[in-house]
Amino acid sequence: MHEYTDPAIRITLLPRDTNSQGTIFGGVILSYIDTAGAIEAHRHTRMERFVTVAMKEVIFHKPVFVGDLVSFYAETVRVGTTSITVRVIVEVERLGKSERVRVTEAEVIYVAVNEKGEKIPISN
Repeated sequence: MHEYTDPAIRITLLPRDTNSQGTIFGGVILSYIDTAGAIEAHRHTRMERFVTVAMKEVIFHKPVFVGDLVSFYAETVRVGTTSITVRVIVEVERLGKSERVRVTEAEVIYVAVNEKGEKIPISN
């Protein structure tokens, strides 16, 4: 297992983020995955604008609970002509415990766009 140490985002989720089962709603996690991936795309390319075009292979391994410290780690997988693919790993530290648990992972594809929303090449 790869050791991730510098999260794009780290947050504690609150009761308002829960679903009817009392765990954190998957849509909340997806939103943070998208944000973490975009942060990585901007860091990697230094480009200003990206749009999300796809989330691939989103896998929810374990639930996230209120009070968990949730870390979203992102790494660039591939850079194409106009697109960038970012892998996001989500780990939690359970409240009162020192263990790290991988709870979710996904690949997100972004396309670089100009201010008009038109695709543009990624400059390296």
